[in-house]
Amino acid sequence: MCDRHGDMTGPLFQGPSVDGEAAVPVRSNRRLKLWELEEKLHCPVVGTCLSLDEIKKIARKGGFKGQGFDEYRLHVEAVSVSCSRNSVAEAMHKLLDRKYDLIVRRFDKARTEEEVLALWRQHLEQGEVAGAMWAALTHKAATDESRHAVYADVHMLSHQIGAGQAADLRRLEWLDREHAQLREQARKDAARHARELAERNARIRQLEQDAAATWQRAQDANPLRERLEALESGIAMTGMARRLMLLSDEAERYRGRGALLEKRLAELEAAAARLQEDLEIASHERDALERLWFSETGNAQSCDGECAACPSRLQGRCVLCVGGRTPLLPQYRQLAERLGVRLIHHDGGKEEALSRLPALLASSDAVICPTDCVGHLAYYQLKQHCKQAGKPCVLLKNSGVASFAAALTRLAEGRVEIQSQE
Repeated sequence: MCDRHGDMTGPLFQGPSVDGEAAVPVRSNRRLKLWELEEKLHCPVVGTCLSLDEIKKIARKGGFKGQGFDEYRLHVEAVSVSCSRNSVAEAMHKLLDRKYDLIVRRFDKARTEEEVLALWRQHLEQGEVAGAMWAALTHKAATDESRHAVYADVHMLSHQIGAGQAADLRRLEWLDREHAQLREQARKDAARHARELAERNARIRQLEQDAAATWQRAQDANPLRERLEALESGIAMTGMARRLMLLSDEAERYRGRGALLEKRLAELEAAAARLQEDLEIASHERDALERLWFSETGNAQSCDGECAACPSRLQGRCVLCVGGRTPLLPQYRQLAERLGVRLIHHDGGKEEALSRLPALLASSDAVICPTDCVGHLAYYQLKQHCKQAGKPCVLLKNSGVASFAAALTRLAEGRVEIQSQE
């Protein structure tokens, strides 16, 4: 979705220019700056090499217009401002150099384009993508061809990650069970360690009291001190002090272990929350597909035409789909036809002119937009139109058929105004 920055008529944010330099392909005997990279490279660099928190900090300091909008808007604005030399782009470049200093220095040992690509592929296989991509793209020995090779590897890696989402859903149930078992085990371990720690603390306090009492008795026995020192070698007191030190060290270790268990428990709870959110989204999509299946397999005898799953609410309506994956368009149309919907489509600015979009928006009764496969300008144009016209609009996180079916079902049930599934 971010690979078409060249189609935008202008940046969302114009940072303060330092000397008016524009981003052009540069080859020199030094590392390239962020704004000197080819324009198509800024989206993967910003999206992969910078975290969302880092982008938010840059946005606050740079005065981004999109600070009050969603995370995607901030990403788009950061990409736009990085295309030319300005104070914000320079700050981003310095942040990237500091963040990946170790990998950049590792790449600096490469002297040829082939050595740069070999290092890149080695880090790619090890899963160290972000820092290696930054070091490879800005390396002084890199050429347009080698940068394109890095860009292509990152592009295909994003497709492979998307393909793994289906397997992740299948693992969700197993992970839930595993999480419950780990959480119960962690609870038992924490309780046991807490008891052991309390027992050891009690022993330490008792030993400290014993030591204090012993010292006090020694102080009170001034008349006998010389005789005691003559009779006692001091080995007993030394052993007691040694045992007290060992117990203190052991108690400290148990305190550290308890803190680690608490941290692990918090991480597991956060992971469970994320998995529960993914499960709810998958359940909504599954329910939508089941409703469409029932509507086509003869369940109409028990329906009076007013139930929540009844497709008649969309009969004869016109729904506009903006963006999405072109190979899936026939399946989109089949789902729409089952509900009696007339589906029209605009590819979101990939090949079709954006000048056609206003007329299509005006002629539609509702809009569906998969946000993972649509141009920036088309996205904001349809969103603004639907808000102004009060037109139902569903924004999808991905272009899958299940997500599209869920969007049609929400429209059929009349549960959508100007909202999204993002």
